[in-house]
Amino acid sequence: MLVRHLWGVDISNGFAPYTAEWHREGYEALETPLFILPDRGLFRETLKDEGFAWIPQVFSNQFTPSGTVAEHLLSLRSQIEECLEDNPLFINSHTGSDAWSYAQAEEFYGAALEMEAELGIPISHETHRLRYFCNPWNTQRILQRFPSLKLTCDYSHWVCVAERLLPDCGDILQLSADHCWHLHARVGFEEGPQVPDPRAPEWSHHLDVHEQWWQQIWKAQEAAGREVSTLVPEFGPPPYMHTIPFTQAPVADLNAICNWMAQRERDRFDAR
Repeated sequence: MLVRHLWGVDISNGFAPYTAEWHREGYEALETPLFILPDRGLFRETLKDEGFAWIPQVFSNQFTPSGTVAEHLLSLRSQIEECLEDNPLFINSHTGSDAWSYAQAEEFYGAALEMEAELGIPISHETHRLRYFCNPWNTQRILQRFPSLKLTCDYSHWVCVAERLLPDCGDILQLSADHCWHLHARVGFEEGPQVPDPRAPEWSHHLDVHEQWWQQIWKAQEAAGREVSTLVPEFGPPPYMHTIPFTQAPVADLNAICNWMAQRERDRFDAR
């Protein structure tokens, strides 16, 4: 299932300017946090009238660095409960803190699994900077501790944090693929979480390596009996998108990149 994110989409005039294109490109769901929506009622109507599913994004303790386990759990619960009335597919969550000890992370993710069971909706935890899953090694320890934990895999962050294309992380990448519930298909590089344009030949090696990881995820999901794989071509606007100095003009067309990536990965998925 192709999913369109709303990051960098100007929705100040509603969704009508975009829905025809989203359908044409094959997107079946939208991914967005509630706080960017100027009109939740209009968003709800759009989901219903246009037949889109919804994947909410939530952020434990918002974007405040560190924070206690209790603060993160309370924030996570309140944001998820706010979403439930609109029947989301599942929750994509930025969770935990990169400043935590293993003991704090163990406490948090154990409680998060209990929360998932109590609320009755899958919670998928994203591999993201600022968060506990900011690098492969933190993630490995928690996945080994909690075999039922679900991941949103965005390896672009790991490439940036580790400053390499993870040649020494084969076992961890397989483990994360086995836990992958949702995929953010963005290409990172050693010095940043987003290459300027994945279509450019100078980034072909980075694209190829990321696509090998995504193929590994699809194989793991198929082996696990997953009926649907969800993918977001999650390239973002400035400052993720590189800009020209002084003018700050984006170096590429964000919408074109997202659609190019969506179609490329759908074709690759279908050709497995």
